[in-house]
Amino acid sequence: MKDLTLQLIDQVCQAYQQRTPLMIQGNNSKAFAGRTPHKNKAKDNVSTLSTAAHTGIISYQPVELVMTARAGTTLAELRAALDEHQQILAFEAPDFDGQATIAGTLATNLSGPARPWTGSVRDMVLGTRLINGTGEYLRFGGQVMKNVAGYDVSRMQAGALGTLGVITEISFKVLPRPEYSTGLTLELPASEAIVLMNQLAGQANPITGACWYRDQLHIRLSGAARAVDKTVTSWSQKYGFQQATQDNFWQQLQHQQLPVFTETGALWRFSVNSTADDLAPAVHQTGIEVSDSLIDWCGSQRWLRTPETLAEQQNTQLQSLQRLAENARGSVTLWQGGDRSQEINQTLNPVLERLHKNVKQAMDPAGILNPGRLYSWM
Repeated sequence: MKDLTLQLIDQVCQAYQQRTPLMIQGNNSKAFAGRTPHKNKAKDNVSTLSTAAHTGIISYQPVELVMTARAGTTLAELRAALDEHQQILAFEAPDFDGQATIAGTLATNLSGPARPWTGSVRDMVLGTRLINGTGEYLRFGGQVMKNVAGYDVSRMQAGALGTLGVITEISFKVLPRPEYSTGLTLELPASEAIVLMNQLAGQANPITGACWYRDQLHIRLSGAARAVDKTVTSWSQKYGFQQATQDNFWQQLQHQQLPVFTETGALWRFSVNSTADDLAPAVHQTGIEVSDSLIDWCGSQRWLRTPETLAEQQNTQLQSLQRLAENARGSVTLWQGGDRSQEINQTLNPVLERLHKNVKQAMDPAGILNPGRLYSWM
């Protein structure tokens, strides 16, 4: 447990004065996320600002279901403290071999299988302390569940990849651990699985996971044992589900250990309407080979694995997949692989791009915090 706030502020202040770009990282477990930060036109180097040693749980109030921790505190450490009180991080972010930190999880906006039912990491954040691009130490939000007036800067950090500030502390909600959990499986093609999982999600049952992978629909039920058992019996009789035994599928899914996440090639992440058709056939029709695919979050998150492509073809592929994502009322990101010096995120419309630039200018006027990590122009 170590407080490095003053050292971090000093490093940002020096970088601001010298206009030196800073590459912000914790344990670097998600180095693959985002673009490669670019250099300042006047500088030929990028300095690293590490929050890895800025660790420790500052406060934990089990009765209030609130915890505050420093940026470099690992999710594994947080879960160990919560286990003593039968509580959990409801957003189920991946651990990445125990290296994932709470700040890195917020910066990448990573959430696990229960996200549609229990909320994302962004939904759990109550407040943050952060250092802006001029070295000012700021506080946003707090440690209580209340409405926020104006810009919710704490939640703006979700998915910003460190471009809007150096997060030093996060206060967030936790939840009680469900009494009982079990998994169900049913062999189905993707198109039928999408229809069924959305149908099941609309029922008043304790569902906390709905995922399709390699011709298997996986459903997770969590809650009171009586309610879970009743649902298992009902859905087994009505739909033909089988109860999973000694199945670590949900753990592998949460921690991104399934083959679709670990195989070679490029991994594309789609965020779309949950009822959208299976995207794999449509991607094939564009001439892009799909080697593996997974449908999660009851259909609203899709992962597609494709072979690595030549750098000069990447932009064309992104444009093709972006059109498919827009038709499914969503967006696409090149999550892993590819040329990270090119654009990897959905192209924004002019209004959203201008808003992004305005917020960046307010938080980091010299553009020294992870420049280009999210977009080349940010």
